[in-house]
Amino acid sequence: MYPIDLSGKVAAVFGVANDRSIAWSVARMLHEAGAKLALSYQNDRLKDRVAKLADTLEGDTLLVECDVSQDASIDSAFASIGDQLGRLDYLVHSIAFANREDLGGDFSGTGREGFRVALEISAFSLIPLVRGAAGLMSEEGGSVVAMTFQASERVFPGYNIMGTAKAALENEVRQLAAEYGNRNIRVNAISAGPLETLAARGIQGFLDMKKTHAERAPLGRNITHDEVAKTALFLCSDMASGITGSIVPVDAGYHIMAV
Repeated sequence: MYPIDLSGKVAAVFGVANDRSIAWSVARMLHEAGAKLALSYQNDRLKDRVAKLADTLEGDTLLVECDVSQDASIDSAFASIGDQLGRLDYLVHSIAFANREDLGGDFSGTGREGFRVALEISAFSLIPLVRGAAGLMSEEGGSVVAMTFQASERVFPGYNIMGTAKAALENEVRQLAAEYGNRNIRVNAISAGPLETLAARGIQGFLDMKKTHAERAPLGRNITHDEVAKTALFLCSDMASGITGSIVPVDAGYHIMAV
């Protein structure tokens, strides 16, 4: 058990795809700290995969279908959370998607539809999810944690349109933090170093990116899934009660290096 106690709290985690997902590491960490969980799955095709992971956790975990490209699906997901769990204290947004053909090659080759898909799924989705979560939070407020990457500020070859999406996501974090602050709802993001996930496999040059991070980071290594999850746990907890609108780097210090 971690020193942070989330007993009696409820967390909704969006973005679990498999056991290598950052979202799954965060979900496990919140669960171990005592939080009751709701995990989303995109559609029936992915439900069994998420259900098998949920079965490894003690106690009941609520599974909710949510396709973030559909407003009705988002509304239905939060209605289910409200009906089954009664409230919500934490929201974790770990959702990102771009068409494979847009993750490599020339950025100028990005098509209109590819741009729309990447921005809608990876960035816009945060807005309705925060709106839905806020509707289930008490007067005590709550915490929202999103996942981003340094490609929001710098060029990482192969990351392409996802860098643009992460830049938009980070701006949304600041805007939403300002809007919901008077309700004591904190909104932050974690800028994680490269981690091997299902999404990372689609990025051309990912292994080179990971190798470069380890070589140049002050800690001389790559980060782990658990390090990101521990930071999410901290940001959800009252220990981070004075932090909102921030992008917290968890990258072994890579972001401070000039080269």
